[in-house]
Amino acid sequence: MKTQTAVEMSETYLMNTYRRQGVAFASGQGMRLTDVDGREYLDFVAGIAVSALGHSHPALVEAIRSQAGRVLHVSNLYLIPEQALVARWLVEHSVFDRVFFCNSGAEANEAAIKLARKHARRFGPGRYEIIVAEHSFHGRTLAALAATAQPRYQQGFEPLPAGFVAVPLNDIAALRAAVSAATCAVLLEPVQGEGGVLPAEPDYLRAVRTLCDERDLLLIFDEIQTGVGRTGRLFAYEHARIEPDVMTLAKGMGGGVPIGALLAKDAVAQAFQPGDHGSTFGGSPLACAAALAVLTTIEREHLVDNAANVGSYLLQRLRALAAAHPLITGVRGQGLMVAVELGADAAPVVDACRKSGLLVNAVKPSTLRLVPPLIVTPADVDEAIAILETVLASLPEPAKA
Repeated sequence: MKTQTAVEMSETYLMNTYRRQGVAFASGQGMRLTDVDGREYLDFVAGIAVSALGHSHPALVEAIRSQAGRVLHVSNLYLIPEQALVARWLVEHSVFDRVFFCNSGAEANEAAIKLARKHARRFGPGRYEIIVAEHSFHGRTLAALAATAQPRYQQGFEPLPAGFVAVPLNDIAALRAAVSAATCAVLLEPVQGEGGVLPAEPDYLRAVRTLCDERDLLLIFDEIQTGVGRTGRLFAYEHARIEPDVMTLAKGMGGGVPIGALLAKDAVAQAFQPGDHGSTFGGSPLACAAALAVLTTIEREHLVDNAANVGSYLLQRLRALAAAHPLITGVRGQGLMVAVELGADAAPVVDACRKSGLLVNAVKPSTLRLVPPLIVTPADVDEAIAILETVLASLPEPAKA
């Protein structure tokens, strides 16, 4: 199928829910994607921080092929050994005791919201509110959307479920003031992804942990995008040297196969009893076989260290580029989760980069996001910077105020 055919069929048969770029991919290998017309691209989007091992990694391909030849699905009416193996790996590599599997980040956050409210029942029925941060993003299902403190995602879907209070990120005084007798939990992203790659300050997160302890609140970390090595630590909570009570994962955990997870300390996890929550497809043999391959490969190939080291190099190269190009007004990030702030619309930069063989995306109208696979090398960074530099040089400088 050629690109134009894909465009025409998509416009004819698919709901108009995405602003898709005019490229269709046929295959991928490592850091590269190849479109249906045979053109190759360096991938610094990774399926929105999903393809942790890059494309067609042999360990992931073999795990999927092998599992598909045995059993794909049985449902959670029965024991699923592959689930137990992934859960054990996650528990042994984190501060949590129990795991629930689902299919996506939004589902993981929905489960976390339900768990927080059920757990709060030990204090009585009046505790149900969850404090979230402005510019957060927790998913597009209704409760996760209500927790997403960005009006542009919420417009047209009102009335949203009640019970969420938004405060500015990195403002402990505002958070403390928002706590009431109805509060049961605080839900935060250690680095806000869709908000523009905005890191929460370690001191702030430590202060939030202390406040939650003082007021008997659960601390929930949404690590859908930051988890599984993305920030240069296996989990982003490690940067602040604190332990949340609950954590959600998805994106990079399956390497492209849909899977999400809710992790919790045992005292919190006990709030869920049979019938309280569930999923027909969650934690299927296929998804868990893929996740186990991704997690063990990340560990075996030292990709968390690679994310830290190459991520530092990427920030260094981008900051040097910013010093030479007035169009760049800021660079920020952690590990391989990086944003480039522009003094102009980011869309033309994204388009020009794609036409030059580099995939990046605009997470905000003037913000580029770079989230390459964890296998990225310094040479890949150099190639990406060279393309970005050429693109920036071809654009007019922003008008002076």
